[in-house]
Amino acid sequence: MGRGVQELDSWLEPFLAAVGHKKRRLWAPLYLRGLLGPSERKSLQPMAACLGLSGHDQLQHFIASPAWDDAPLWQVLAEQADQLVGGSRAALVIDDTALPKKGTVSVGVARQYCGQLGKRASSQALVSLTLASAEVPVPVGLRLFLPEEWVDDPERCAAAGVPEDEVVARSKGAIALAELDRLIAARVRFGMVLADAGYGASAAFRAGLSKRGLTWAVGIPRNQKVYGADVQLVPPTGRKRRPVPDQEPQEAEAVLAGLSWRRVTWRQGTKGPLAAQFAAMRVRVGDGAVWANNRHLPGDEVWLVGEWRSSGERKYYLSNLPPRTSLRALAAAIKARWVCEQAHQQLKQELGLGHFEGRSWTGLHRHALMTCIALAYLQHLRLAGQRPTGSGKNAGSGSGTATITESAGSPPRHHDAAVRRPRHPDPMPALPAQA
Repeated sequence: MGRGVQELDSWLEPFLAAVGHKKRRLWAPLYLRGLLGPSERKSLQPMAACLGLSGHDQLQHFIASPAWDDAPLWQVLAEQADQLVGGSRAALVIDDTALPKKGTVSVGVARQYCGQLGKRASSQALVSLTLASAEVPVPVGLRLFLPEEWVDDPERCAAAGVPEDEVVARSKGAIALAELDRLIAARVRFGMVLADAGYGASAAFRAGLSKRGLTWAVGIPRNQKVYGADVQLVPPTGRKRRPVPDQEPQEAEAVLAGLSWRRVTWRQGTKGPLAAQFAAMRVRVGDGAVWANNRHLPGDEVWLVGEWRSSGERKYYLSNLPPRTSLRALAAAIKARWVCEQAHQQLKQELGLGHFEGRSWTGLHRHALMTCIALAYLQHLRLAGQRPTGSGKNAGSGSGTATITESAGSPPRHHDAAVRRPRHPDPMPALPAQA
């Protein structure tokens, strides 16, 4: 047995203990070796051929059989990810990733926005949760979003093996919060939750984060209505029966337009400093009860942050970071979200997340789970300063050979992660870990 195989098997031991069954203890490592191997395509037949198997039936049974519960494996993955990158300075990044898919039978496939193609296309959408620190991402959750046309067709769902309790209309934000609860129960440690405007635009999603006592920074649309932090509720006039705000809400874009924007560098990139113009102010979000003409009462006080990129594009964010947080710390927190794109890229290009050719709910989620475990192993090697055995001339190219992004002997940079330490005083000395 080669050294690389021995090392993988040793690292996998907690997972294999959770699998339990003797045959699954045999096939789980083989499936992972297939994902980590040099084949360009990480579907069952190419992986079986790469592994020297006479057929792929056993791999198929392992990955698609609904006869066993893989929840314990997700639990071990959460524990291993926490050991690798968890802590008060880690961020939990919520996003989604789309897998282009032809046909109409594969579970969850529908015409919807596909970031990989940059347009609406036939695809499957997965809500993703990634634990990251010091620019090292470890995916800890991938759950399929069921479009409306699937939820409205129980027979179609049954044919794809969707569990009955999953055949329900749920937003991506609701799926993310359920996964977040799973990770909190698993005692994964992180200091912030980050999400883009696809999630941050939802008042219910932001409220869900706050109710869980979490610190967060999320994207919002430019027309998000906000009030000044000094807004007051005053006695009503006329027929109104409840107190009303003493000022009108304004769109986020208009509120920040008149402020001074300042150039902020949030970290050093491979091609130099990463910087943009930022502006920020304290506001109260218009997401309370409706009081008139679809206008909402002011909610909690938070940061409203604007980013003005060199391309001319402007983006807007909300965060419940403390009032004394510096602009640089706000920018660093917001931009830390992009580390999940690196994880998505590796999952797809190197580990074949989108290569699964089965059509079932169980098969898709279990294949996604195995790709997440494979990437966690690669990050284990990365943090140990090693290169996976078998990575050859295509190392780091994303051409099908699963590799780490840093060469052997090049240790990862352990600088501050989600929110860097500002010069005066630290607004987030070490956020309480989420239990």
